[in-house]
Amino acid sequence: MKQAKALQSKMEGLQTELEALEVEGTSGGGLVSVAMTGKGVVKRVSIAPELMKADEREILEDLIVAASNDAKTKTEKLAAEKMKSITGGLPIPPGFGL
Repeated sequence: MKQAKALQSKMEGLQTELEALEVEGTSGGGLVSVAMTGKGVVKRVSIAPELMKADEREILEDLIVAASNDAKTKTEKLAAEKMKSITGGLPIPPGFGL
């Protein structure tokens, strides 16, 4: 029981750390970037000025989606790595996960 409480405390610390963490995803060779927290909350979107053309709206929309997905993938990978370091690779019971 003591180990479970210690694990829960570490998990709460990880939650706080992930909220403060910022990951950036990019697409279009860096023309579009999306920054999000380790919890997946989008903080900002950056678009290169040369993409701000009316006839390229659809391309820009696709690049934003791609950059968001890139950031989300990086966030999930980072969270999994941090979780593994806390649990030593042991499976987490339901309710203890991120």
